[in-house]
Amino acid sequence: MASTLLWLSVLLQMILIISSGLTIPSDQPSFDQNYAVTWGGNHVSFLNQRSEVQLSMDQSSGSGFSSKLGYGSGFFHMKIKIPNKDSAGVVTAFYMSSNTSNHDELDFEFLGNKEGKPITLQTNIFTNGHGNREQRIYLWFDPTADFHDYKILWNPYQVAFFVDETPIRVFKNLTSRGVEYPSQAMQIIASLWDGEDWATDGGQTKTNWSQAPFTAQFQGFAVDGCISPPGSSASSCSSPGLWWNAASFRELDSSQNTAYQNVRKKYMTYDYCSDKQRFPVLPPECAMQNTR
Repeated sequence: MASTLLWLSVLLQMILIISSGLTIPSDQPSFDQNYAVTWGGNHVSFLNQRSEVQLSMDQSSGSGFSSKLGYGSGFFHMKIKIPNKDSAGVVTAFYMSSNTSNHDELDFEFLGNKEGKPITLQTNIFTNGHGNREQRIYLWFDPTADFHDYKILWNPYQVAFFVDETPIRVFKNLTSRGVEYPSQAMQIIASLWDGEDWATDGGQTKTNWSQAPFTAQFQGFAVDGCISPPGSSASSCSSPGLWWNAASFRELDSSQNTAYQNVRKKYMTYDYCSDKQRFPVLPPECAMQNTR
């Protein structure tokens, strides 16, 4: 009788949850389901039943991992907490790459800084081996204090970078107007490495190895993407039946666009499209990308 009452109580709770529109949380996949360590294995630690990974870096090595498969479109994310303390010269990266000689690549790069100074989040986009599309922002929170969700939406219509729910960069598919667009399937990659030659103050501030080991934590190893061999054409992943290719993901909605323009106005510190010294003739997409 007691067991029957207990079962009925559990069933009633489930009915209440479903009727309220909430979802029952599912277990997060372990790291090994979709990812594998690719370098610096003795600098990689697994926590919480392998649902969290810690990368570390010292003078002997950094470390990294990547997805086991490639993807031709999707909405990719990683929850990251980046190194604290004096992290000048240290680069924490979450990106996608086709790993080809004429590679496509979509980058989140956290550029460490001296303690007490803001950390820069740089994004970059490579198409057919052509990069030099850097944008940099300061974040409106301390990315060393807790995990935040960094997301890349890539479909046949746009590439959009998000921090939590806030869009920070949009790169539209303007191939019809002569602008190259990522078209090769890519793997998901994360790494922690020494970028002291360029990452902080243009390489003037070097890595303070007395603060080593530097550590970054990663969570969230589920993947929402269309599987395709790395480097192959992404055209097979353009079906409108894939949820991230649906009409609602083809451009920012009005509230997202307002948030995006706010980031550009308040937090952007560098935009390649404004660098006329570096680009006397601005890249063709610069006049087209920042309008809806």
